[in-house]
Amino acid sequence: MAKDPLPSLRRVCMALPEVTERLSHSVPAWFVRGKKQFVMFAPQHYDDRPGFWCAAPPGVQEDLVANEPERFYRPPYVGHRGWLGVRLDVDVDWGEIAAIVREAYTVVAPKSLVERLG
Repeated sequence: MAKDPLPSLRRVCMALPEVTERLSHSVPAWFVRGKKQFVMFAPQHYDDRPGFWCAAPPGVQEDLVANEPERFYRPPYVGHRGWLGVRLDVDVDWGEIAAIVREAYTVVAPKSLVERLG
């Protein structure tokens, strides 16, 4: 991983409707309408590998972790709630990251905002 992934992750998150950013546990995190967190940056904070944690629909975490453990993991603290850990120290496809973030958004956002996504 040659460059800092935070600016790219920030762009992806902030492109969604009514998203705000603020620190949560000393790291950047993104919230829907300032209340419901859906993504948290994990800059080598918990397992010495840069990545992010995000909300995920039921079953997605288990499937991705089982099939691609080099890219996905069960994060501490929130993994038991189905959140997904995504590594950013591998070859990153930002189109795929955008899809993962968008799906995380739909897990916590109100229906009216999800409908705005089209």
